[in-house]
Amino acid sequence: MAKIRNVPVEFRADEGKGASRRLRAAGKVPAILYGGGQAPRALQMDQLLAYRYANNEWFYTSILELDVGNETQKALLRDLQRHPYKPMLLHIDFQRVSETEPVRLRVPLHFLNQATSPAGKTGGSLILHELNDVEISCLPKDLPEYLEVDLAELKVGDTIHVSDIKLPEGVEIPSLKLGREHNVAVVVARMAIEEAPEAPAEGAAQAVPAAGKKPAAPAKAAAPAKAAPAKPAANRKRLAGSGTASTSF
Repeated sequence: MAKIRNVPVEFRADEGKGASRRLRAAGKVPAILYGGGQAPRALQMDQLLAYRYANNEWFYTSILELDVGNETQKALLRDLQRHPYKPMLLHIDFQRVSETEPVRLRVPLHFLNQATSPAGKTGGSLILHELNDVEISCLPKDLPEYLEVDLAELKVGDTIHVSDIKLPEGVEIPSLKLGREHNVAVVVARMAIEEAPEAPAEGAAQAVPAAGKKPAAPAKAAAPAKAAPAKPAANRKRLAGSGTASTSF
């Protein structure tokens, strides 16, 4: 059952960039209401109130009742522009809804019982959320603010797909009608990848021979050079004796 939230707004007469700048300077946010077969209406909203609403999840997925003077119109938030660095809103788009026409909207996923699941209790496991929201289609009265994904039975190696999400009555996921390839993963549980062992220091490991090849034989050490044979001592004496010469006077 959809929740209806009351949002106070006001009509504004001035339009254009100059009028919008004056509104922001006065603490207002320019807005517009369109759709539903009616003419667009220029609106304005209190800046502080709008900024507080914009920080709540329900503002994006609830049926909003816009109190405009003496009338109330049901609408959805369709676009919201923020200032690039200041905490303020620049513009808001609302779209009228009809009770008899389905609406398409992305709603957030809330993950339950992750820490107490078998995968959550397994040391070294990783639980990855591949999707955080999903587009649904339903009548405004059936619009949920979020969808729950129960992970109580999740084990390492399990994958939860879009088709596994339990939907409230009257709610469907249009992408599932487009084929099996659109039934993507929502949650994946697996073990973390272990770190690869460190490579050995350069020169520490010996090369391993390829299969079927014999390792190369180690190189032979060079033979020492042969020294010239020493002459015997007797020969040295003989040579010394034959070398004497006599001198006559």
